[in-house]
Amino acid sequence: MAAAAQAAVWLLDAAGLAAADPAPWLARLGASERQRYQRFIRAERQRQFLLGRMLLRQAASALLGLPPDAFTVEERVGQAPLLQRAGGGVAPYFSLSHSGSWIACAISRDTPLGLDIERIDPTRDLIALARQALSSQESAALLALPEARRSAAFFALWSQREAEYKLGQPSQGGHCYFLPHGQLAIALCAAQPLAAAPTLHGISALE
Repeated sequence: MAAAAQAAVWLLDAAGLAAADPAPWLARLGASERQRYQRFIRAERQRQFLLGRMLLRQAASALLGLPPDAFTVEERVGQAPLLQRAGGGVAPYFSLSHSGSWIACAISRDTPLGLDIERIDPTRDLIALARQALSSQESAALLALPEARRSAAFFALWSQREAEYKLGQPSQGGHCYFLPHGQLAIALCAAQPLAAAPTLHGISALE
């Protein structure tokens, strides 16, 4: 009988890394990653991409007990990037997401994943966003909630939809999980049900 699937989410608050020199991180990127990095026009988007790739290596290192530089990432046109480990062997499944200064990586030995994080921002026009992004039934249910609960409910549903999209399939059998956080909506969807809720590793620095 196969072991139950497990997953973890690594969450980086990159606000404290704003002044850090990116050169050591850039040196660790593979050729296709550097090409993609250079195609981003905005410096903020470049930094999100770079920190996401470093966080992925750190998460894979912790999961498999290998050094971060034992992993490489190959960009693929029209497909998700491919994580590879030195010397061959099966690399873990992963999914990346970012919102503002927050960077997140979900990782699992066992099952494909889709992760999305969204900053909870009650100042945004939630009614307009709901009508654009949600079904009429979902929008009506959202508007029926007390205003104090509406923001968190909207961003939770939005993050779930994005996580499902990244996974490539709608959630079935309750395979989507929500991780509590004071500033973010965090949704993780898995192709297989997990044995327990995903663990959350919050960090403020990269190795």
